[in-house]
Amino acid sequence: MAALHERIRNAQTAHGIPPERAPLRFHSIAQVAVANLAARPDQEFLIYYDDVGRRSALRYRDFIERVLRTATFLRSRGLRRGDRFATAAHNHTDTIVQYFAGWMLGCCVVPLNMTEDDARLAYILKTAGARLLLCRPDYTDRLPAMTASASIETIVVDDTYHAAIEQSKPIPLDESTSELETEALLVFTSGTTGNPKGVVLVQRNLIADAEGIADWHRITPSDRMMCVLPVHHVNGTIVTHVTPFVAGSSVVLNRKFQTEHFFPRIAAEGVTVVSVVPTLLAFLLEANADSCGVVERGFRHIICGAGPLTCELAQRFEERYRIPIIHGYGLSETTCYSCFLEIELPAEEHRRWMLSYGFPSIGTPIPQNEMAIHDPNGNPLGEGERGEIVIRGWNVMKGYDANPSANEAAFTYGWFRSGDEGFYVRSDDGKPYFFITGRIKELIIRGGVNIAPLEIDEVLARAPGVRAGIAVGFEHDLYGEEVGALVIPEQGASKEAILAFCCEHLPFHKCPKVVLFTDTLPVTSTGKYQRNRVKHLFAPWRSVQFLRSA
Repeated sequence: MAALHERIRNAQTAHGIPPERAPLRFHSIAQVAVANLAARPDQEFLIYYDDVGRRSALRYRDFIERVLRTATFLRSRGLRRGDRFATAAHNHTDTIVQYFAGWMLGCCVVPLNMTEDDARLAYILKTAGARLLLCRPDYTDRLPAMTASASIETIVVDDTYHAAIEQSKPIPLDESTSELETEALLVFTSGTTGNPKGVVLVQRNLIADAEGIADWHRITPSDRMMCVLPVHHVNGTIVTHVTPFVAGSSVVLNRKFQTEHFFPRIAAEGVTVVSVVPTLLAFLLEANADSCGVVERGFRHIICGAGPLTCELAQRFEERYRIPIIHGYGLSETTCYSCFLEIELPAEEHRRWMLSYGFPSIGTPIPQNEMAIHDPNGNPLGEGERGEIVIRGWNVMKGYDANPSANEAAFTYGWFRSGDEGFYVRSDDGKPYFFITGRIKELIIRGGVNIAPLEIDEVLARAPGVRAGIAVGFEHDLYGEEVGALVIPEQGASKEAILAFCCEHLPFHKCPKVVLFTDTLPVTSTGKYQRNRVKHLFAPWRSVQFLRSA
């Protein structure tokens, strides 16, 4: 265990500086709150739009007071520093207040993804060790199934709850204690097989990543960010709530993404930066959404990550809306983002990194961490060589919760091993620009040759009659695996025409041999494709020998 602990500590070290000496501006979320109360008590922090468009807003002083009242309420229910509590919730002012209240107490929040099935949520509640579950009224009918095997107190976030909060006296705001190593979030991975793994993030992780994101995107108190992603995920939590809180700016929280309200709300609220996943870009294009002149009103750029962005989608969006996509990459295990494209690249250089290498670049590392490409034995690979993306820095997680074997695998060589395949290319000034080619576990291995599904996705995206499509590796008697394609077709689409297009633009071994039509593609709540979930659809072709056309 001592050796594993040292490897994890090495993976939390950046540029030779260990985590305990990380030069962060703040040493607790409470300290950030004190700074904001002193500097901008009357500035709006959290603006919320519900699903029918009703707007509410909390100034910094109001938000922090509600957080401190909620902390008192949670303490009255027995929560103490180091305890965990869960939230069965969705995007809502209450949810954000509860997160921050937990952090003020030194507690760890366990956000539940309510789009998951009850059996998975029951497993999370049973293994997380949460003492309390805060449940929105929308989900009370699911409580018996979720909590059957967990010993946990449940509180419904209803009128009685809100009355109790109002009657609670705010806890004193204490900035004197460093909480950098105090657990803050326990988020569970969205793997497609086996039980989910719990990622433990401490306050240092949150603050380090938020400082990195804020500095990279030039987020200042005069900026306003917008959240359209689910806050049970680190993207919605870290990028568009912790980051603006650390930067002293504001956030517009939406109950959910709605195509028809995306640009009008940016325009109405003076939003300058928004974080999305690639799927949402596709929705905006498909709807031919009016941009409402947001660029002329001060909107700067879109942060995009957490899912597969193709060159084709990026090019169509940027040409249609003239809004730069700042592509980035990270994982829950690295808090959220670890790298981005630079925001001030000349247009031609931005276009080069987005379109010239077969995959849009995920950019260069933020200063809070380092990145490299390793072979399976932990050896660094050179420019252009494909291997595993590895990361070390102050934003790397404490570890997987109560899972020594997973930690051994993830920290084998003193870096965090992402499980993603990628490569890097150096710019003229020697800076490494990274690219992701796909999950290593989703690589298609045909006859011993590794094939990156994203490479095929790029071609499918341009094929005639394809509204959206993904490459899927399926079991094959002759080659071990073969290449299939699962496609959402446009009206009049032809499987034969799609296959012919792929054969024209890909070598035979990378070409899909079977095209299947579907109404939906399997994705996580943040838009990541789950290819392994649909392998079974191609089982009838397992024994078929596919021959190259003459």
